[in-house]
Amino acid sequence: MKYYSLNNPSIKVSFKEAAMTGIAQDKGLYFPESLPQLDADFIANIENYSDNEIAYRAIAPFIGNEIPEEKLRQIVEETLSFPFPLIEVEKDVFALELFHGPTMAFKDVGARFMSRCLNYFTKDDADKKITILVATSGDTGGAVASGFLGVEGIDVVILYPSGKVSDVQEKQLTTLGQNITALEIQGTFDDCQDMVKKAFLDDELKDVRLTSANSINIARWLPQMFYYFFAYKALKAGGKPLAVAVPSGNFGNICAGMMAHKIGLPIGHFIAATNANDTVPRYMDTQQYTPQQTIETLSNAMDVSNPSNFVRILELFNNEFGALDKEFSTYSFTDADTIATLKKLYTENGYLADPHGAIGYLGLKKHLADNRDFTGVFLETAHPVKFADSITNNINTEIAIPEQIKAVMNGEKKTIAVDSYEGLKGFLLGR
Repeated sequence: MKYYSLNNPSIKVSFKEAAMTGIAQDKGLYFPESLPQLDADFIANIENYSDNEIAYRAIAPFIGNEIPEEKLRQIVEETLSFPFPLIEVEKDVFALELFHGPTMAFKDVGARFMSRCLNYFTKDDADKKITILVATSGDTGGAVASGFLGVEGIDVVILYPSGKVSDVQEKQLTTLGQNITALEIQGTFDDCQDMVKKAFLDDELKDVRLTSANSINIARWLPQMFYYFFAYKALKAGGKPLAVAVPSGNFGNICAGMMAHKIGLPIGHFIAATNANDTVPRYMDTQQYTPQQTIETLSNAMDVSNPSNFVRILELFNNEFGALDKEFSTYSFTDADTIATLKKLYTENGYLADPHGAIGYLGLKKHLADNRDFTGVFLETAHPVKFADSITNNINTEIAIPEQIKAVMNGEKKTIAVDSYEGLKGFLLGR
């Protein structure tokens, strides 16, 4: 499988090069040259396969022979070392919980898969270190830090917006030490993301061997397809088409789901649920893509006004708006909506959601109101404890602290303050 730059399709690279560089030299995101089609018999009998086998079959065509089958199966098995329970919240509405991994966020899957791929690709070249440069709006940083902690030959540098992530999220990315460094940026997530993209294009940094672990990296983006296969497998016997609602910030997760659909997984409809950062909902109304100033919300991991992966969604549909509109809906919701839904889910349904999952639920319910022939799934992307203050301030309950979180909460925060791109560049050159 080759991957081409969305800015210039003549730029084509292998899976290995795309994973190790993160972004094309012309600043374009990589996209697969062709879309493999899964065997129809496999999909028809998916309930007879293990999750590991399903995941292997989904990802293998995108990697080809660049990782041997035995090694790729091992990578998949190590990636999926925790459960993905599907919880019925109300009739025909299910929460797919993706937060049972080591950092209690859905990004554990992509980070674990990517770290193991890069470890394989660099195993014979450990003396030439790779630096993972990643921007985070909350959960990516912790997942990447955990996934790459102690991996030989790889350093991780995480940029996060000061004061705009939760206490738990900050602890997860600032306390590990070893090969993990956290840079505290004065600004928004979009500022962090812009600095990362600028660094990749800086000729003076070409010897630093940078790559990214944001969902712009195919090795972190594509494994997110797995969730949708698992949901379909679990609910296939119900006989209804699935509508899946995804809390969406950088749009990597939902884009992976739509890729799964394109290669043969019969998901009926996708709903991108956003907070007040509503660039994509406005685009779907006007066909004008006009990012605005980022707005801080309770669902901080979605505080993204210029989502990188939306261009990949457009590419999946050949940039034909009408084709996209048939399979994709998107809605935005306020913090007041989020709080009301957190209360409703807890008091009426007995389900404790996090702010992102609450927005996913809202998006799903809005779609189902006019489309009653679907079974609905919303993705719960992070454990509620990661947003404990915003929940307990509005719901009279205590959130038990899982062992994964206890392990980092007493750690010492260590960061380096950076207030400009020149500060980031100076740090990278001086290491």
